[in-house]
Amino acid sequence: MHSQKAAPAPAQLDPDIRPGQSVELLKELHILTRDGKLNQDSRRKLKQVYHLYQFIEKLLLELASDVPAAAGPTLADHGAGKSYLGFILYDLFYKSRPGGHIYGIETRSELVDKSRELAARLGFERMSFLNISAADAADNALLPAEIDIVTALHACDTATDDAIAFGLRKNARFMVLVPCCQAELAGCLRQNKALSLARTPLAELWRHPLHTREMGSQLTNVLRCLYLEAMGYQVTVTELVGWEHSMKNELILARRTGQRKQSAADRLRALLAEFGLQGLEPLRYPL
Repeated sequence: MHSQKAAPAPAQLDPDIRPGQSVELLKELHILTRDGKLNQDSRRKLKQVYHLYQFIEKLLLELASDVPAAAGPTLADHGAGKSYLGFILYDLFYKSRPGGHIYGIETRSELVDKSRELAARLGFERMSFLNISAADAADNALLPAEIDIVTALHACDTATDDAIAFGLRKNARFMVLVPCCQAELAGCLRQNKALSLARTPLAELWRHPLHTREMGSQLTNVLRCLYLEAMGYQVTVTELVGWEHSMKNELILARRTGQRKQSAADRLRALLAEFGLQGLEPLRYPL
């Protein structure tokens, strides 16, 4: 009798990969190597996206309970890049449901083309990718009049503000924002530094270049939160993942209440005046 060779044991999935996640998708996104391994950079990226998914999944479940299953929640992802977030959201949530749609918004045409090809290859039919900026997206005819969730993961500088403006135009129920590279306001602080140092000792907080950058980043996000509250959103600010995974770590979650807060608008204007930034109000914070 010839002894039969035992079938090889199935490869063990990395414990950091969520149950139900398509291994083929992770390979296509180059998060997994061809032999199913995670390298250090990919593990860090995956942890960021999974942490964000945990927050968004709760919102999607809440929305799904409010609308017929055939409709499903709509989501617009600004500064989508390679659409890691969109693809993982679709794979873990949308794929098993009959309704809903994800829109990836990205200015780099080569990334949009690759995302379209990958979605077609995987049969992710309710994903669309638009080669436009966040600033132009609100007027694009390919997007619906209303969007349930707006996300922006590391959308650089003012692209986060454009995503907020888009969310307001689209009457978004939720906005999920992880800001990045807030350079605009730091530039304004730098420009007015000499005048500010003469006017108030608080300007010492941004006298040194490193502090100018950090202060600009902090102030930008504070103003964004006040603006969202002024426009009728309840805002929560939390940490996305541990600092070992990302320095761009602040997560702003906004839930539409429809009740505008005049006190938040007043504080926003007071902060702009205190830092000599009144010119930004009509541009970034049209109250």
